[in-house]
Amino acid sequence: MLAPMLHYPTAILLGLLLMQGCATAPRAAAGAVLAATPPMGWNSWDAYAETVTEADLKANADWMAKNLKASGWTYIVVDAGWYISNHTIGVINSTDSKFNLDDYGRYVPAVNTIPSAAGGQGFKPLADYVHSLGLKFGIHIMRGIPKEAVRRNLPIAGTAYHAADAADLTDECPWNPFNYGLNTHSPAAQAYYDSLAEQYRGWGVDYLKIDCIASHPYKGEEIRMISSALRKSGRPVVLSLSPGPAPLDKAAELSANAQMWRISDDVWDIWYGQTHFPQGPGNQFAPAAEWAKYSGPGHWPDADMLPIGRLEPAAGYLQPRASRLNHDEQRTLLTLWCMFRSPLIMGGNLTHIDEWTNAALTNGELLDVDQHARDAHAVIMTPDSAVWVSTPAPRAGAMPLGATRRSRYLALFNLQATPRTLHHAWQELGLSGARYSLRDLWEHRDLPAADAVEVALPPHGSVIYRVDPAR
Repeated sequence: MLAPMLHYPTAILLGLLLMQGCATAPRAAAGAVLAATPPMGWNSWDAYAETVTEADLKANADWMAKNLKASGWTYIVVDAGWYISNHTIGVINSTDSKFNLDDYGRYVPAVNTIPSAAGGQGFKPLADYVHSLGLKFGIHIMRGIPKEAVRRNLPIAGTAYHAADAADLTDECPWNPFNYGLNTHSPAAQAYYDSLAEQYRGWGVDYLKIDCIASHPYKGEEIRMISSALRKSGRPVVLSLSPGPAPLDKAAELSANAQMWRISDDVWDIWYGQTHFPQGPGNQFAPAAEWAKYSGPGHWPDADMLPIGRLEPAAGYLQPRASRLNHDEQRTLLTLWCMFRSPLIMGGNLTHIDEWTNAALTNGELLDVDQHARDAHAVIMTPDSAVWVSTPAPRAGAMPLGATRRSRYLALFNLQATPRTLHHAWQELGLSGARYSLRDLWEHRDLPAADAVEVALPPHGSVIYRVDPAR
């Protein structure tokens, strides 16, 4: 299930050297790195699947602006199917889907679910609304070009090319029937992606999730093409690649061309998946340990969305429900994601959020670890438990409240379905001091200084501390 005990200091140094050799991180503006910290937001898929409406999106945006924006949550993302008119709950990737395209073979929102798109306005009115709340707007697409555009051989905007010039009729996504892949040897392919980037610039898109591109199959040339198109458009757009697992040997290429890429297949509300789909938080410890060294400003390996809260009214997998992860497992998910410095994309319905989930999503001490720590790595990983360490880093020139440059973050995880007590000497964890005081970041309380760390954890439970040398 998991690898034997691992120690990572050498791997971290090698990873930092590799990252220094990668292409410069994409820039949002002169001197500013796009996605300088892991993006935080909400995505419609887990709670609404293809059925999300404009009213739903506005309601979740309103809730985020009122309750989460102050904690750093920023993006409202419309996931798959916004260009389909005949949604049916529970029907996904249907071969009977009715598509909406413009005259240049590009998907446009279906007006029966996004009514403000009428009159050729696309997503601009909705994006304007999201922007008016101080938030950012994103959409999901599949890689390639719509089969309908190829069938009709529609022109590619601003060029003499047509859809058939850009398409590779031998290439289709193995799990979605909507598009053909692009013939990456044809200049028409780049022209088509350029036309999409121009469309999204006009709409005011800030975040683009593109699917069937990071794994099964990995399409490195198409990643470079869409990345190039977004840069040429002049609008800073976070590029998120799905699904996973992205290939580890492509880390430098991914870092040069995208701000986020998935490290596993879809994560849902189970503890551990025995197959590639679905995955759960228990599956993420091993890939997170491998990918952590590649995280940094402008490039973030992504552990996937947070399937917590209420996954309703039309969950993207199985029946509408409250998350099947209990609170201990949800804490562990959030603790690992934050120690790993994953993007944080909430999947549950914000308008049905409960007090516990709201408190978790606004836990500033925990979010500081995700947004501003450095050098995160697993120091111990066995089939039974895992331990991660990272270092607080200054935020706006100042250390987090209570932290010093000698502080460390320490997370301990019980990976088993039975209670366990974990005990480790500080030296086992790479900490050289004899005694450390502890700050529990979930409970917001200080603990006495100790000459070792010992904690009793429930099944699949975890704890995260800030540890400081005792005076």
